[in-house]
Amino acid sequence: MEISGISPSAASAASLSDGEPQAVAVLKKALDAQAQTAAALISTLPPPAQPGSSPPNVGQNIDIAV
Repeated sequence: MEISGISPSAASAASLSDGEPQAVAVLKKALDAQAQTAAALISTLPPPAQPGSSPPNVGQNIDIAV
């Protein structure tokens, strides 16, 4: 049984678990940055049109030609 082949793979698995908290922290910061950007873009949108803002005669008649 060759133990020297197992050692590098075990070391790489251990190094992955060591870097996991840092990766999660970077992901959280990226998500926070995206949330701030989305909030900024949403705040630049114009307000929605009011339901009664169109002229009263628009949409009252339908012209159907058969």
